[in-house]
Amino acid sequence: MNDMTLALSDALELAELLQFLSEWVSREDDRLTCSFADYVGHPAYCIPQLRDDLDRFIFLLGGDEGKFVTGGTS
Repeated sequence: MNDMTLALSDALELAELLQFLSEWVSREDDRLTCSFADYVGHPAYCIPQLRDDLDRFIFLLGGDEGKFVTGGTS
């Protein structure tokens, strides 16, 4: 496996974008549920799992100030 690096400024910018998407999905959860289910095509992956994945990636990029680990709100 090849190693890949990402500049800190790029990682933080990506984390900010993911944070924006996570907050939008959280706010619009009810309106997005049907559309997301249609797009994904399987009930095993739904909005809560998407939010968990976004929060995890935000954490891995250093953008959540430890909220993912401590259980704080995103």
